[in-house]
Amino acid sequence: MGARGGIMTNLPKKLEEEVNKWMSARAISNKKRVIEDVKVLYKQTMYDPEEPVGVVAAQSLSEPATQMTMRTYHFAGTAGIQVTLGLPRMLEIFDARREPRTPTMTVYIRDNIESVQEVKRIAENIKEVKLKDIVLSTTLDLTELWIKCRLNKAKMEDLGIELERLPKIVKIRSVEISVEGDSLLARSKKDDLKNLHKMKYNLLETHIKGIKGVSQVIVSKNENDEWVISTLGSNLKKVFDIEGVDFRRTISNNIFEIYEVLGVEAARNAIINQTKYTMEEQGLGVDIRYIMLLADLMTMEGNVRAIGRYGISGQKASVLVRASFEETKKHLTAAAIEGESDDLKGTIENIMMNQVAPIGTGAFDLVGRIPSKAKESKPKKPAAKKK
Repeated sequence: MGARGGIMTNLPKKLEEEVNKWMSARAISNKKRVIEDVKVLYKQTMYDPEEPVGVVAAQSLSEPATQMTMRTYHFAGTAGIQVTLGLPRMLEIFDARREPRTPTMTVYIRDNIESVQEVKRIAENIKEVKLKDIVLSTTLDLTELWIKCRLNKAKMEDLGIELERLPKIVKIRSVEISVEGDSLLARSKKDDLKNLHKMKYNLLETHIKGIKGVSQVIVSKNENDEWVISTLGSNLKKVFDIEGVDFRRTISNNIFEIYEVLGVEAARNAIINQTKYTMEEQGLGVDIRYIMLLADLMTMEGNVRAIGRYGISGQKASVLVRASFEETKKHLTAAAIEGESDDLKGTIENIMMNQVAPIGTGAFDLVGRIPSKAKESKPKKPAAKKK
């Protein structure tokens, strides 16, 4: 196997192309020597037949994780947004939590947009605006059962919110919305004094503009002098629709959201990148291949599965392996009712049965003929001397 225009090797095609590209860019003369060195390094990275790579990967990830801090929040970089890192973040990733504790996005701006005003306009379109953000004061009438909200017209102009359109935007069940001067009037259709304060809460929390759930946005420049918007709250699908956003690079820390919007391969990459970033932020170095193996295991069936009892560990084929992890009685009872059998093909179940585990040298049988014990050689008689 060999790349076009390169040297014939037995390396993987992608690696071979990268090596040839690297040598061509640097005008390497002794290409054969470089290829031989790469082949040696490649062989050193391969694992031995029947080596328990899963156990090695689990240990290599778990041991550094015990050194991680238990702090829940951390200010990420210079953005000033508190995000969950350390051990709690690792648990969120490996347990495949539907919603992270602090969902965030890093929104990249297209290259053709350079002015600060344009970037701020995009940030304003992303940040959620609730009615309470544009209200100066509220007045409650306990007899007529209405609420009057005096609005901040200057802020509304800055945000591009029209007063006349508010009755169409603000919709609450059994509440009539109207405009009086520079105020918004909400009148209850039911004669119920108890729900007046509840109506006030629902009114002030009504979504007016922006992306729902994005409560904080910060505009900054990264190390490559590019405009970046950091957000607290995440909604990739709606962010991609905003004009000026570079959807090719915009990322979220919500793995399930990435899976639903971009697919399982993007979710796999997110698991790898998020795990790597979380460990490196704590000063811990783990070989990327261990993380890749775990990400492959979590996404191999086309969706994102957790590692725990309701995911991979709870769905293994071996009854004894499932019982050894958690909920022992439940698994053994269910297996007995269904008449399951265990073929003892894995490592854990064979250790439980005090048998040789089928890993390493234990995975092979010795084939051949054992020679019988050699007969004791009799001492030879001395040869008779010739006369």
